[in-house]
Amino acid sequence: MATATAVAEERLLSALVYLQCAAGCLILGVNQQRNSPYGRQATPRCRLRVPARVAWAVQELPSLALPLYQCASESAPRLRYAPNCILLAMFLVHYVQRSLIYPFLIRGGTPMPLFSCILATMFCTGNSYLQSRYLSHCAVYADDWLRDPRFLMGFGLWLMGMLINIHSDHILRNLRKPGDTGYKIPRGGLFEYVTAANYFGEIVEWGGYALASWSVEGAAFAFFTFCFLCGRAKGHHQWYLQNFEEYPKFRKILIPFLF
Repeated sequence: MATATAVAEERLLSALVYLQCAAGCLILGVNQQRNSPYGRQATPRCRLRVPARVAWAVQELPSLALPLYQCASESAPRLRYAPNCILLAMFLVHYVQRSLIYPFLIRGGTPMPLFSCILATMFCTGNSYLQSRYLSHCAVYADDWLRDPRFLMGFGLWLMGMLINIHSDHILRNLRKPGDTGYKIPRGGLFEYVTAANYFGEIVEWGGYALASWSVEGAAFAFFTFCFLCGRAKGHHQWYLQNFEEYPKFRKILIPFLF
């Protein structure tokens, strides 16, 4: 019976990997035509909206709650091993910041369409189940994995990406004085080189996580992140060029000096 359950679990995780990759490809294609309708890309047709702080806290919360549940569960055999615990902690650290800190630092954020919030919540629920369940029940690492070059390089990229993301969000947040709701040209940090420095940081972060975990589950998450944020970055770049004549023409969209 236990074997049958384990097989069913592996099939479910595999299905989530394929679904995430397919969703990434679909979103990348759709975003070439139009962006997800929130933030500066929102349209007047979006009538049902959720306040920005509430939307971010609610949609990101499953990515914190489900891994914590796995940590508290007695049936999480792989969490007895250090590599699994550290990798899950890397995932959790991001979402502690994203669900409990970031939303309450937002200044005058644009309300998010309810439909976009629901889709984001669904993604976070599925992805957090995939990552936490894989690391707590399936992932097997060598005893010396924490000294493996793949883990060390991946951890370094993860940390660097997270710091870039947080610093870039700080720059964007401080463009607005209390009461401001408009948009301004960001300056400083990696914004001197790319339009979407915050997105670049998040892509690097989850690329590092995928390398450190050396798993298709982590790679699927990194791939989806790239597909989703690449399209939004392109839309942001075009928006800035259209709305600010003085916008620096030498800035790339997402990757410094390349794209």
